[in-house]
Amino acid sequence: NEISTLLKAPPTEAWVKGDKWYSAGGVRLRRTGAWHVHAKDTEPENLDSQVAELLRRTTSDLSVWKALSNKYRVDIFCGWFLGSSNEGVEISPATMAALGSRGVVLSLDIYGPDVDAP
Repeated sequence: NEISTLLKAPPTEAWVKGDKWYSAGGVRLRRTGAWHVHAKDTEPENLDSQVAELLRRTTSDLSVWKALSNKYRVDIFCGWFLGSSNEGVEISPATMAALGSRGVVLSLDIYGPDVDAP
C-alpha cells in the first residue's frame, strides 16, 4: 500500500514478506516483498514504448523515486524472446534519462529462438 500510494498507481501484482506462495514444491513463504506493474505485450517488440508506458502510469515526482530507490531495489525487468538469432532493440535517450533520473535499473533476460523446433 505504501508503494502504491507513493507511485500513485496500483500494482498488477504485489506481496509482502512472509506471504504464502504455492509452487510445485508445496507451500513456501515469500522471503521478500514485491510490487509489480506489467506493461502491455507488443508485437513486434517495442521495449521503449513499454518502459515509457510504465513510467507514464506512475508518478513523475523524482523525490519519490529517489526515496524508493534508496530504500528498495527498483528495477524494470524485461523478458525478451527472440524469433531469430539476430534481432535488436532500441531504447531512446529520453527513456534512458527517465530511468536514470529515477534510479531504476533496466534488467533484461534475453531468450534465443528454439533451434530444435520443427
